[in-house]
Amino acid sequence: MEIAVENKEIAFLIEDRYSIQRHLCMQLFMLLISIGIFFDAPDKLNLSFDRTCGWVSYYLFMNMLVYVNVYLLFPYFLAQDRLIHYLIAAVSFSVVALLIVMILQHMFYDIAVSRNDPSPTAIFLSLASSLLAIILFIVGTSSLLLFKPLIKSKIKQQELQKATTESELKFLKSQINPHFLFNTINNANILVDEDPNMAAHILTKLDDLLQYQFTNNTNDKVSLSDDLCLLTDYLELEKVRRDQFEFNIKIWGDSNKVIVAPLLFIPFVENAVKHNLNSNGISYVNISFQLEKDSLIFICENSKSINQRQTERGGIGLSNIVRRLQLLYENRHALEIEETEQNYIVKLTLLL
Repeated sequence: MEIAVENKEIAFLIEDRYSIQRHLCMQLFMLLISIGIFFDAPDKLNLSFDRTCGWVSYYLFMNMLVYVNVYLLFPYFLAQDRLIHYLIAAVSFSVVALLIVMILQHMFYDIAVSRNDPSPTAIFLSLASSLLAIILFIVGTSSLLLFKPLIKSKIKQQELQKATTESELKFLKSQINPHFLFNTINNANILVDEDPNMAAHILTKLDDLLQYQFTNNTNDKVSLSDDLCLLTDYLELEKVRRDQFEFNIKIWGDSNKVIVAPLLFIPFVENAVKHNLNSNGISYVNISFQLEKDSLIFICENSKSINQRQTERGGIGLSNIVRRLQLLYENRHALEIEETEQNYIVKLTLLL
């Protein structure tokens, strides 16, 4: 999944669609470094055959430094958290690269400004500088490769936080609004004299729902049992508000042992309540959770009015929850939505 990045500079460094451009920039960078071989002095250009062969050799040598590390050492060792193996391989590769540099310098001696035999000190400094340059190339490319997933992870975390916040705000906006609160409190007010126990029950459920919204959902993860309490409170409040409405929640497995993201299922239940108006009988919402060893299957089924017009399935928060699923359970979830003349069925499978 490609992550959208607003910053153009960061996008250029990490997004796959800029891969060719990044390689071209790398080639330009190495070209600018190696082209200095043609100059004996800043204003003196030397285009001899040996100088050209030396330039080609050094240019290819720098490509070897970069791409052996990028496509061999890094993915097979460092990317697999095999740091010690990577260090051994990198040091071995650096030694081999240094030998290649010595051979190239011997073959294309014309590149040297001075034709005198070098002193031991000059030889040592030349080898040390070459080795340092090789190490800098390897470390530099590895740093860029490590930088890419770190930035992607940071951006993914920011998008997840943004999507979670949007989901929470949409739920609050759709449920905790003056109309919803007025109807709920009004129902409780009517029942104060007729059925004070039911009035207290309504207010208790409303209090639980509000408490969950303003406290529990700030966590990154919650117990499935907590989310089940939220769904139950929400549906019980809807049942009080509506004359012909039934719901059923079934659970197979221990919900206390399952950890999920908060507000993961409520958008589906919201839409089930919104679209289950049935003028020919009692409307219903049936919810089931099936817990297996490494997966969770959530099914939400709701009735549908026979005369209801075909509308786009989605509604409150559903597009947002799909995005959250992509961020939270990338390649570890499957969402199926089925519509018949009698009902809607949503099936969500999560790999835990």
